[in-house]
Amino acid sequence: MCGMPSGESTQASVREPEPVEPTREDEVAEAGSELIGGPLGRHALLGASWWSPVRVIVLVAIGLFTLGLVQKAPCYNGAWFFGAGSQYTHACYSDIPHLYQGRGFADGLVPYFDQLPGDMQYLEYPVLTGVFMEVASWLTPGSGSIQDQEQWYWMVNAGMLMVCAAVIAVCVTRTHTRRPWDGLLVALAPAFALTATINWDLLAVALTAAAMLMWSRGRPLAFGVLLGLATAAKLYPVLLLGPLLVLCWRAGRWREYGTALGGAVVAWAVVNGPVMFFAFDGWSKFYTFSQERGVDFGSFWLIIAHNSSDPLSTDTVNTLATALMLLCCVGIAALALMAPRRPRFAQLAFLVVAAFILTNKVYSPQYVLWLVPLAALARPKWRDFLIWQTCEVAYFLGIWMYLAYTTSGDDHKGLPVDGYHWAIVLHLLGTLYLCVMIVRDILLPERDPVRRSGDDDPSGGVLDRAEDVFVLGPAARPAQHVAHFDGPRVKWGGAGATSGSL
Repeated sequence: MCGMPSGESTQASVREPEPVEPTREDEVAEAGSELIGGPLGRHALLGASWWSPVRVIVLVAIGLFTLGLVQKAPCYNGAWFFGAGSQYTHACYSDIPHLYQGRGFADGLVPYFDQLPGDMQYLEYPVLTGVFMEVASWLTPGSGSIQDQEQWYWMVNAGMLMVCAAVIAVCVTRTHTRRPWDGLLVALAPAFALTATINWDLLAVALTAAAMLMWSRGRPLAFGVLLGLATAAKLYPVLLLGPLLVLCWRAGRWREYGTALGGAVVAWAVVNGPVMFFAFDGWSKFYTFSQERGVDFGSFWLIIAHNSSDPLSTDTVNTLATALMLLCCVGIAALALMAPRRPRFAQLAFLVVAAFILTNKVYSPQYVLWLVPLAALARPKWRDFLIWQTCEVAYFLGIWMYLAYTTSGDDHKGLPVDGYHWAIVLHLLGTLYLCVMIVRDILLPERDPVRRSGDDDPSGGVLDRAEDVFVLGPAARPAQHVAHFDGPRVKWGGAGATSGSL
């Protein structure tokens, strides 16, 4: 543990911190800025224009989202409705129009309460997502052909999801107050635009981003309520409670964690309770479907199954995937308690969600949306972000070309099985690469772009600059700095230590 901060660092912490300009510290951002006139000048008047970072980033996000809608135009104009292969060759597939009729919305059936015809007896989505889908169906005109209705349904959902995208951009931009321009990583992420309207994941992503913003502002109850709502829309947000538990344990912030956990449980129960009580079979379909679903697209389990004469059973894969995920969680917890400086919340949040994606038995293309805001907060470095995004775009194209191949019959148009396996490997390697870079930042905080700028944990709320009360292993010993590094040295272990050393 280091001593009290110096008088000089105390005075520095009182002054309003300067915002971080990425064109001054990121080589890729500096080079990219040449498209709009070059890096920000030393005498630029910041905050003197209507074009604030939040407004700019939201407009960029809406613009890229709109391009993503344009990319779906070949499907909107016919490929969703005439021939299965065309929607794959144009890489414009979406679940939304198909499920309008397939899940009973066209017939006015009530999700979870009314049984569906066919193999899927009930809607297989969490309750809040089902409400989102139902509201969109209310806004869809019931006149015209079924094709007209499905087109309308997709457009209504696209408009609602665009609002979610804008919320995500605002929340990420405001979470790290000194680094607003990191929100451009989300706004300009190509995989974000390509996958935004494949499914309804953006609802959960927006609620999770809002929860992260509330935690950064020191509002654990609001964080818990929003995270509970996010978990009622998609299961993955509940994973964030794990790393937060370990971080609050290390900092001794049990009251705040208890408040957040209580808010999450109550919010989730308020949404799920009525449906669970009155329509248990329909409510439980999401959970039973997740267990019964076999090995599917995008996972390394699929590569194993395709190359095995005796594929593993679904129960065995469920057990092994759960064991791998738990092992990853143990490793992340150990990293959090043993790192020389307490990791940032966004870093561990990214790692735990990435671990779930890497070990899961299915990876749908839109799952990348879960990671994009967390990546922008955890590793705001354009080079690494774009490397990862390139891998994800390659996988996005790979899965549709593979499906085009499997639906083209003897013509074999598209990507064969071996090629699709390489697309999966590329997705896995890209995600692992970003995980490795984040782990390196945790072990060597001088490498962390956020901490090099003078911050400790701007998304950490009550954890920001908090003293450690419980550590393990290397964290209890004096820290070793990275060798051959000319940047600022970071001190660990005490409140205000980072600001005093940068």
